[in-house]
Amino acid sequence: MTKASAIIAAPAAGAREAKKIWWEARAREADFDSVAALQAALELPAYRLNQIYRAATKELQAGVKDVSVLPLALRAKLASMLKFSSVALSHEVTSGDGQTTKFLFELVGGQQVEAVLMRHRGGRTTACISSQAGCALRCDFCATGQGGFMRNMTALEIFDQAAFVARRTRDEGKTLTNLVFMGMGEPFLNYDAVMDSVALLNDPLGFNLGARRMTISTAGVVSGIERFTAEGIQVNLAISLHAADDELRTRLMPINKKWPISKLMKAAYDHVATTRRKVFYEYLMLSGVNDSLDDARRLADLLGGPLHHVNLIPYNATSAPFERSQPLRVKRFSALLQERGVPTTVRYTMGDDIAAACGQLRVDKAS
Repeated sequence: MTKASAIIAAPAAGAREAKKIWWEARAREADFDSVAALQAALELPAYRLNQIYRAATKELQAGVKDVSVLPLALRAKLASMLKFSSVALSHEVTSGDGQTTKFLFELVGGQQVEAVLMRHRGGRTTACISSQAGCALRCDFCATGQGGFMRNMTALEIFDQAAFVARRTRDEGKTLTNLVFMGMGEPFLNYDAVMDSVALLNDPLGFNLGARRMTISTAGVVSGIERFTAEGIQVNLAISLHAADDELRTRLMPINKKWPISKLMKAAYDHVATTRRKVFYEYLMLSGVNDSLDDARRLADLLGGPLHHVNLIPYNATSAPFERSQPLRVKRFSALLQERGVPTTVRYTMGDDIAAACGQLRVDKAS
């Protein structure tokens, strides 16, 4: 059992471990070798560490100055040394319908990433967060991949995006209900940091977002899916599929050369058999490329068996030479899948007017 699975399986012990992840990272940010060194330098008793952690992760305070439970003198002493966020908002833009806001964050070192807040009809709210600055996978249809890879994000940088979005949601009188690792980067190529961030997000004494309200999306990193299956946690798994045959999928997604569909689907079936949890498959609808009824039949044949669901995603324009499938074609594709017993949803596009929809994130201030 890994650190993250232990955290989620045993909430009491997990709360302590999540706090340790948070404090160790904050100590490094303040140039201390350990939490103990930071604690000694600031003369902080253990209960103060608990108060500060709760204020930052559960109460979503923006900084030490806002932690009213701390004496004013202590807040002043901590203010120059202890940060509550490792990401800094650089720019934001909201869609014309007001449902979607995209945030551009700057990281230490000057790299930038984007995260998105989606306000769904019916009251649900979702944070879409990044796990890497850029992406090395270079999927043909994705703006992030077209921009290249810069570096992995730390667990705290990943978590701090969510905390920022949750704070904004709270300030609007709402509650963050869902979170998806579908922003910039491939989560399973930054596996340990992502799972540590999951522990922070799930901590019942901290952020306290239910595991089933989180989804990790992978382009098909089989080794990561296998590790994730062994975690034994209830975080949802989504797989970007986009084609049901190796020739087309390799053309769209070079990762298919390393992990072809047969290996990918074995890992997916093993995940279902081991966890008894549904796998979500993302399928981007590209006009004249993968949206024929024959493509739908091949996809239905591939996804035999229980506990799977296909999300058909209208293509969102990037610099790639693709076009969105026509609505009637998507409707027929969906109908055929459902006739063949494949549960299917056509995803509602949000934020495409500000380049915040699926596949469009690429640190573009102009949007």
